[in-house]
Amino acid sequence: MEQDYDNVVERRIRNSHIMAGSDQDAPSTEDAAATGGSFLSQVPLAPPDAILGVTLAYNADTSPNKVNVGVGAYRTEEGKPWVLPVVRKVEQKLAADTSLNKEYLPIEGVKSFCEVTTKLLYGVDSPALAQKRIAVCQSLSGTGALRLGSEFIARHFPSGTAVYLPIPTWGNHNKILADARLPAKTYRYYKPETRGLDFEGMCADLKAAPRGSVILLHVCAHNPTGVDPSREQWAAIADICQERGLFPFFDCAYQGFATGDIQGDAYAVRLFVRRGLEMCAAQSYSKNFGLYAERIGALSFVCKSQHEAEAVLSQIKVIARPMYSNPPVHGAMLVSSVLTDPHLTAEWESNVKVMSGRIQKMRQMLYDALQANGCPGDWTHILKQIGMFTFTGLTAPQVQRMIKTHHVYMTSDGRISMAGLNSSNVKYMAEAIKDSVLNA
Repeated sequence: MEQDYDNVVERRIRNSHIMAGSDQDAPSTEDAAATGGSFLSQVPLAPPDAILGVTLAYNADTSPNKVNVGVGAYRTEEGKPWVLPVVRKVEQKLAADTSLNKEYLPIEGVKSFCEVTTKLLYGVDSPALAQKRIAVCQSLSGTGALRLGSEFIARHFPSGTAVYLPIPTWGNHNKILADARLPAKTYRYYKPETRGLDFEGMCADLKAAPRGSVILLHVCAHNPTGVDPSREQWAAIADICQERGLFPFFDCAYQGFATGDIQGDAYAVRLFVRRGLEMCAAQSYSKNFGLYAERIGALSFVCKSQHEAEAVLSQIKVIARPMYSNPPVHGAMLVSSVLTDPHLTAEWESNVKVMSGRIQKMRQMLYDALQANGCPGDWTHILKQIGMFTFTGLTAPQVQRMIKTHHVYMTSDGRISMAGLNSSNVKYMAEAIKDSVLNA
């Protein structure tokens, strides 16, 4: 579905008539070496990334009315990126600290960051923390954590272990599993008829999964749907994982973005730990710290004992060493500086509430605008879904009309980023949706 680009988007992304040559015309490596030709002439042109390509197409569009609701990055009311004030403050302090240097970090990263990131996700009173049975390694944001975790599973779980992904899920999940040579299977998650959670289907599929399977779960603010299980449903999911011997792999990209409550958004992970389940989790600080370009995240495994945690960490380091050797320092220092100072932590939590609050306001404004213009259909799911994304329910032809006619750029599955809306464009967005629903 992600490859299903509208022709206009592809044309603006490529902005040329370059096409990949046919396979039969491509010379072999031996031919290239013998004739002095190119060793790389057989390399095909890859299609643009389904999500990042939306931004490329948006940038190439000259319409004054264009709107980008495709990329998952926070924007201010003025449509600008926002560096959190608390991050600016800490950066100034770090810049003035002459004791800091640029030496290599250990493979597992900054020690203070590894300590605070586990406390943030699992809670300061976590029994797993107290018993020192959490293995944690700093990673290259959430994507890097997912890649490390997938490689670990491929190497140390029984051969053929499958990872079950929700339908739908973040597009990069499938690519990460493929690169780790892990079989990917699916479980039902989203019900288009209700634009909500298919809880019955999800439970049935998890119960049918073979023992020992890995189940990828979004901690909160599910991407792309914005639909999360309730606390009672999370308890039932934990029951299934225990009864069926399933291994949860949590993806935590939006802690704080779901509700504005940093601690509450980690409920599912902490519940599973209290139940005594083994698991792993990938964390990202791109969204809740606004550190998109710093690539700061963490991979952690909750083990049965301290000895197991030490062994697991040693093997994660074995994977990381030839992959990227060791992680960058700046983002880790920013996060650890904030989360080790109670005053800075409180300021950060206030910054997160500003972002999550604006997103919630945009949900209400878009819903109100659709009600006011009489757009056909029930749009209450916009208010019920949470986090950065809304799964609008727009069909592929309707999305194509949004792009071609109204210059509103979004992914082909109908997902929009609420952060891309503001008081200046939300009514235009609502009118574009109404026209696309009526005429596509």
